[in-house]
Amino acid sequence: MDTHRYEIIDPMKTFPVIALLLWPLLATAQLAVTVSPVKTTGQKAVVLLTMKNAFPEKVESARAACFLVDEQGKVVGHATKWVIGGGRDKTPMAPGATNVSNFVISSEKPFVTTNLTAKVTFTRVILEGGRLADIKQVSVVPAAK
Repeated sequence: MDTHRYEIIDPMKTFPVIALLLWPLLATAQLAVTVSPVKTTGQKAVVLLTMKNAFPEKVESARAACFLVDEQGKVVGHATKWVIGGGRDKTPMAPGATNVSNFVISSEKPFVTTNLTAKVTFTRVILEGGRLADIKQVSVVPAAK
């Protein structure tokens, strides 16, 4: 005699759980940022950011922080600025557009090493109409060498 009980799982009851588990995998970057290698000259370092807007609306402004890290992992310089909009350049970034922005980071002393890595994080992205975007929709990757 079979003593096992079999239950039929209702897919409509499990769908919300599965959707919540897969949501992070389905989310795509709406602002794709490529970080070029650091170029140093004496007491200044320049980091070029190339940004592509995949949002369906304009990006009015975006603020980012850039940290320069040496080969031991020590932060040797940093800067924060509006890379889209803000400041004097209030021009929003249209959907599908590509923008470039330079981070210029100054130091009191010349940089000892030229083997620096830029770590960039976005702290605020404001879309058309003043709506804040989720920072998780920004993808920051190093440029291919």
